[in-house]
Amino acid sequence: MSKIIKKKLKIEGMHCTSCAMNIDFDLEDVRVKASTNYAKQVTEVEYDEEKITLQKIIEVIKNTGYKAILI
Repeated sequence: MSKIIKKKLKIEGMHCTSCAMNIDFDLEDVRVKASTNYAKQVTEVEYDEEKITLQKIIEVIKNTGYKAILI
């Protein structure tokens, strides 16, 4: 049975709205619903904890070039 989790992450290192879009696209590739707000420097993620962990999500963001911290 799936368990959908919602979390907010503070993002460091974004310089523009394209940065936010890159994060969203990379998270969608690993089946994470994401909404990144450049102005607030925050990403809201929604994911199935049976398919991916929060640590893996943070790693994907790091590999995209940014730092993510759980709020």
